[in-house]
Amino acid sequence: MKGFPGFPDGKLRLTVVPNLFFSDLLPIIDNLAELKVTLYAFWALSQKEGKVRYLRLTDFLSDSVLLSGLGANPTTAAQTLMDGIERAIARGTFLHVSIEGADGQIDLYFLNTEKGRSAVEGITRGEWRPGTDDESPITLLVERPNIFVLYEQNIGPLTPLIADELRDAEQTYPPAWFEEAIQLAVENNVRKWRYVLSILERWRQEGKHDGISRRDSAQSLRQQIPDEFKDIIKR
Repeated sequence: MKGFPGFPDGKLRLTVVPNLFFSDLLPIIDNLAELKVTLYAFWALSQKEGKVRYLRLTDFLSDSVLLSGLGANPTTAAQTLMDGIERAIARGTFLHVSIEGADGQIDLYFLNTEKGRSAVEGITRGEWRPGTDDESPITLLVERPNIFVLYEQNIGPLTPLIADELRDAEQTYPPAWFEEAIQLAVENNVRKWRYVLSILERWRQEGKHDGISRRDSAQSLRQQIPDEFKDIIKR
């Protein structure tokens, strides 16, 4: 089972889900794929703009983050995705309409809301069709983990003392440096905060040259590592 490090501190982007989902819909969903595509639809539709919001089949199929949680390989994931979508349609959560486009049939999916039902009726009566501006795919974005998550995932459990040091470091060094410094510590097999801090401090004092390769960066760092770590660095 893959673990989850928890929600980080600070402001997080939110997705609105109606209370009715939790009281009426969630208790009757008995399939994990159906649950995932339903929740995904709430998120994905919130990323859309305009009065008429819908998802195309390609929106689901082109999202690698969504598919990665539906199967061990692309074929299995796509089959599981289609099963989840079909279950959501059968349950009445999704409304499905197929239209003919320039490149063939286009499958459109709406949430079964007042606006969704009105849109489907409009398509059925020939009053509305998706425009060319609606063809841009959307994808889930993986938010970069904060320094506390990076530490727990790569170095070890947080202690109150380490947490204070991490907060101080956040005020001193650019956020983008932490992930790279911790990664270098992992590559050198020195999973210690003091070693990570020595990397950050060296970059602060001497300048960080992003143009050098990771190998050159690691070699350069080995020349500057504290004496206490020199005998345990992975060569």
